Amino acid sequence: MSRPFFPRSSASAGSFVRVNGKIRAREVRVIGVDEKQLGIMSLHEAISLARSHGVDLVEIAPNATPPVCRVVDYGKYRYEQAKKEKDAKKNQHANKVKEIQLSPRIDPHDFGVKFGRAVNFLCEDMKVKVNLKFRGRELAHKEFGFGQVEKFIKDIAPFGHPDAPPKLLGKGLTVMISPLPRSKRAKNPYESESDESAPPEAENLQPEDSPNPKMTKLSPPAAGHSQPDGFVNTPFTQLDSQIGNTSVSGRD
Repeated sequence: MSRPFFPRSSASAGSFVRVNGKIRAREVRVIGVDEKQLGIMSLHEAISLARSHGVDLVEIAPNATPPVCRVVDYGKYRYEQAKKEKDAKKNQHANKVKEIQLSPRIDPHDFGVKFGRAVNFLCEDMKVKVNLKFRGRELAHKEFGFGQVEKFIKDIAPFGHPDAPPKLLGKGLTVMISPLPRSKRAKNPYESESDESAPPEAENLQPEDSPNPKMTKLSPPAAGHSQPDGFVNTPFTQLDSQIGNTSVSGRD
């Protein structure tokens, strides 16, 4: 009984490259070392040509008639293909679009949060779509919405540029922002903040000491002064001190 035949997957077949004697065609179209076409040759002549240059004959288009082969070092060819695939994966982020929602009366803190997210997206080579919606009477004062979008575009200029001026579509204002090239793009300030290392711990800590400054034990009270037990810099300590000051002022 013969062994069962397991066909190769399409992924493995696509990555398989025939080299030199593994090429099955009798005639091939040859591309020389200088990347110029040399015409159609027999397989034996093409392999002899590759050996004379000290390189390999690599089949680059097996489905063509006749198949196209290139006279090149096989290791160099694999390196070039891997580099192309890596660059293609980097460019895939440019096809992703992230959406940021704004409003004409957005709070400055919320505006900063939205801006930080947009900067992170642009630094990851993603596009950002800014949408601003008008609600109710906000439609009567569209200049406030345009002002918010223009401020957003101005602040984000070191990281991206708008593909077109903001457009008013129905009750919304829309603009698409594309990332700048990495050579012209500013460094992501939020990434540096997240990568900062934690402050070093105090040296010679005793087992009862705590590295957290908010949980530092109180030092012994000086002569003639009373101090509450527990930890400093707590809301309860501050409250006790305020009550003490109030009582003293009341006695006076």
